[in-house]
Amino acid sequence: MDVSTTLWVLTVLGLAALIAVDFFIGRKPHDVSIKEAGIWTVVWIVLAALFGLGLLVFAGGQPAGEFFAGFITEKSLSVDNLFVFVLIMAKFSVPSQYQQRVLLVGVLIALVLRAIFIAAGAAILASFAWVFYIFGAFLIYTAWKLIQEARADESDEEWEENKLLKAAEKRFGVADRYHGTKLWIEQNGKRVMTPMLVVMLAIGTTDVLFALDSIPAIFGLTQDPYIVFTANAFALMGLRQLYFLIGGLLRKLVHLSYGLSVILGFIGVKLVLHALHESGVHVPEISIPVSLGVICAVLVVTTITSLIASKKQAQAEAEQKKAEGAEKDSIEA
Repeated sequence: MDVSTTLWVLTVLGLAALIAVDFFIGRKPHDVSIKEAGIWTVVWIVLAALFGLGLLVFAGGQPAGEFFAGFITEKSLSVDNLFVFVLIMAKFSVPSQYQQRVLLVGVLIALVLRAIFIAAGAAILASFAWVFYIFGAFLIYTAWKLIQEARADESDEEWEENKLLKAAEKRFGVADRYHGTKLWIEQNGKRVMTPMLVVMLAIGTTDVLFALDSIPAIFGLTQDPYIVFTANAFALMGLRQLYFLIGGLLRKLVHLSYGLSVILGFIGVKLVLHALHESGVHVPEISIPVSLGVICAVLVVTTITSLIASKKQAQAEAEQKKAEGAEKDSIEA
């Protein structure tokens, strides 16, 4: 797409306005209900769909297809990230009424940092076509790693702070308790960070680590920086509400890692084929409609099989509990 500077500015201003509205609505700390989270999750998805339809009308089917494929991929990868967000919230014992503020600011930090990643990635790909080989190989490796982690059942591992966060805590110090939504306080004559600021930085910087696979993944679907940025923005901006909406359902998506590994592996192969094509090798390339179909099909199948497996596991646990109760009663009798 030939995107003018004016359109870039208008897009950024529009996204900033949406973030401001989101911040205004959630400015007062409160427990987010399922109804509130559900309404706003639908709102963000509808806004993303309208943006995609706008691309279809004004730019054509190719950019619109790339946006929807990128948005769905980034959204599905973001759902997997929520597992880690749950661990971070638990580690820092974030009060429920403050969790929405933590996610809002943390996601905003992640969006700014991802924009820098996207700009750098676009510049590198424009100058060095061979980077597609690296991105493709990295995604295939990540897909294999996801399968290994899923088999090892590492979802319950404790989250550990990264070096950047530890350095900030050591440099500025951290208060011993939360002080509402304050980020800095005076303690013993010294200005220190509150746990609120620490957990916001944890969410933001951790999401950047996730960008190491999500950014190459979306560049495997489109090389247009405008589409890459907007797809990432819409996927991230609804993440806060999605956290509260499906937080209780995350444990039921037992096959999500397998589904994401298939998607990342598929996009990795697509990138390698594209790199070979750019190098003059006559190989088939995977079109955006095919990519979109594969991504949606994998997510649907993964969701269905996850829910079936979770239901069977719940039934087995209930039967085991019932049997243990009957055995206990017989022993007491």
